[in-house]
Amino acid sequence: MGEVFDLAIIGGGINGCGIARDAAGRGNSVFLCEMNDLASGTSSWSTKLIHGGLRYLEYFEFRLVREALIEREVLWQIAPHIIRPLRFVLPHHSGLRPAWRLRLGLWLYDYIGGRKLLPPTSSLDLSREKVGEALIPGRFKRGFEYSDCFVDDARLVLLTARDAADRGAEIRTRSRAVAIRQDDGIWQVTVEDTLSGVHSTVSARALVNAAGPWVETVLAEGTGVEPKTKVRLVQGSHIVVPKLYDHDRAYIFQNADGRIVFAIPYQGDFTLIGTTDRDYEGDPAKVKASAEEIGYLCDSVGAYLKKPVTPADVVWTFSGVRPLYDDGASDAKAATREYVFELDTPGGGAPLLSIFGGKITTYRRLAEEALQKLAPYLHGDKAREGWTAKSPLPGGDFDVFGLDELIAELRRSYPFLTEPHAARLAGAYGTRAPLLLGTATAMADLGQSFGATLTEREVRYLVANEWAVTAEDIVWRRSKLGLRLSAAEIAAIDAWLIAQRAAPTDAALRKAGGLP
Repeated sequence: MGEVFDLAIIGGGINGCGIARDAAGRGNSVFLCEMNDLASGTSSWSTKLIHGGLRYLEYFEFRLVREALIEREVLWQIAPHIIRPLRFVLPHHSGLRPAWRLRLGLWLYDYIGGRKLLPPTSSLDLSREKVGEALIPGRFKRGFEYSDCFVDDARLVLLTARDAADRGAEIRTRSRAVAIRQDDGIWQVTVEDTLSGVHSTVSARALVNAAGPWVETVLAEGTGVEPKTKVRLVQGSHIVVPKLYDHDRAYIFQNADGRIVFAIPYQGDFTLIGTTDRDYEGDPAKVKASAEEIGYLCDSVGAYLKKPVTPADVVWTFSGVRPLYDDGASDAKAATREYVFELDTPGGGAPLLSIFGGKITTYRRLAEEALQKLAPYLHGDKAREGWTAKSPLPGGDFDVFGLDELIAELRRSYPFLTEPHAARLAGAYGTRAPLLLGTATAMADLGQSFGATLTEREVRYLVANEWAVTAEDIVWRRSKLGLRLSAAEIAAIDAWLIAQRAAPTDAALRKAGGLP
């Protein structure tokens, strides 16, 4: 038998990568496999929020909300390049939740989570405030404004995986777990490289099933475990339209059906609208926003904003399946966002920890609790207490209020960068942006230009350091430049990548962990 890892993890979403990072930082040897690209499932199709979940208070999920509220500032401080504070405007609708209930909920929201850096809730006279100008005139006079955070969700996953790899974890993408068995108390996981078809076997003393919507599928691959917990698949769809207003606030709108919809400033020139909540059946990999959902989101925003939104305005849609713990709630919108662990030792052998539910905001705490569950099976300092709350993610080692200075410093060091280009690089790579730019003194030094400030140097960095394989990986997950690039420009990126893989330097180009 070759190397035996302390921990093998199936699933390269936020939960799997969060556990890999935490475990590697405690000194464990870690292997993680993901059948597609990192964050290619649920984790990149969120509403892009680090938030407590104001509406969960209505379902009395106080523990979940408190934990999430605490995590807002923890995550902001370890990743200030990809997480930023965002103020939300909640117009009061006289026909829905009464103002006193909203104010009580917002008071709880302010104080049960130990808020220190984010500003508190305030009341608004929408007839006088700039944020009221975008609303239908005369309809909304009173409102509230509160704090949460915005996050680049896919980059959160990627940087978490990058940190895990920097601490020794082996991260293997495009690698599907096709068979699982135990041999003398050791898990044997057969992994198929989905690009080459080659199979290999990985051995581990403990196994984590963080496959999200596919968690039950993984259990069926020979684990010998019959799950006691069930997953409820809930579809959430979003639309992106040209920006609907000029200020930097987001809106949270109440609907008559009890659901809420966000309108969020997005990528400078756009507005992100979402989400929907409806039960989903079928292959989670094939989920897409339906015409009904697109119409629903347009109508929801149209009931509040004076600028109408129609399906013809939509420039991009995305949809994901949330693998929620099935608590028997009658409505998808009421299904809990709590996470549940199921720990099994089939035949009295090695442990298998399966994860049901969860949300991006609480991924770091989920990882800590997962390792607490596995602590009896780990040894010595490998089971020591968590450390991730104080250690920044790659590129995040600067002050939470220091992004503007970081952008300015980048422009001083690389004066050929435009303000938007420097802001994009700082907001994606933080203090690691100079590693990408190297000794460049002019744009020409960054190699071929693919459009929208994406250069050959950046693409090479993403392939070498962030497991990028295709143009889709680059323009929709490692960035959102797909909103600005044409189909021909995206095809040109794919053609370049294919040419590079065919070149003699292929091995060096694809080696994870090295710098360009």
